Amino acid sequence: MTHSAWPLFDLRIRCRTVTLRPVKESDLSLLAAIQPDDYEHNPHAERLPGTDLRQHRQRLVHQDYWRALGTWSPSSWTLSLAVEYSGALVGVQSLEAENFMVLRTVDSGSWLIHAARGRGVGVAMRKAVLGLAFDHLDALAAVSAARRDNGASLGVSHSLGYTNNGVSLNNSGTGLVELQHMRLPVQQWRAAGHGSEIAVDGLTPCLAWFGR
Repeated sequence: MTHSAWPLFDLRIRCRTVTLRPVKESDLSLLAAIQPDDYEHNPHAERLPGTDLRQHRQRLVHQDYWRALGTWSPSSWTLSLAVEYSGALVGVQSLEAENFMVLRTVDSGSWLIHAARGRGVGVAMRKAVLGLAFDHLDALAAVSAARRDNGASLGVSHSLGYTNNGVSLNNSGTGLVELQHMRLPVQQWRAAGHGSEIAVDGLTPCLAWFGR
């Protein structure tokens, strides 16, 4: 069954043993349940009266999903992808852009359950969305940022050729933290030959959604 009104649901991206597909509403309860505690939501999001932190985080999983779909435009979009590994849903990989048709720059974010870490899944899922951006959507650069003590995220970026692009301060909600910004130009991506590991299916009906 295809989704003619929302063809993004038919998009599939594969890299090594990892498959990415758009998150659907039916995934939300499971994602809210398995999301690890070290994933940082917007620290400024207000908590509903009478709810605890777990309930707050679970609500944000749902609300962030609906917001991304409801505000999608070719210039400003967030594509949230469910990460499947060994037959199970193990995390989420996002790709997003602002003023994409002019700036041709994408950003990314992700989380993984603890059991899936240390197996190359993080590298494969980031590589998958970079392949979509650089090899199919004509992106010119990808950026990323992580807390300077987040060695796993920074390690994924460095392994794919990102270079440091400055440091900023961010209000984490519990105090100031330093963010390491990183950037990967398309020339570096292509020189590394990463695209040969990535297969993208179902993209043609979606191209107009990205301004192509």
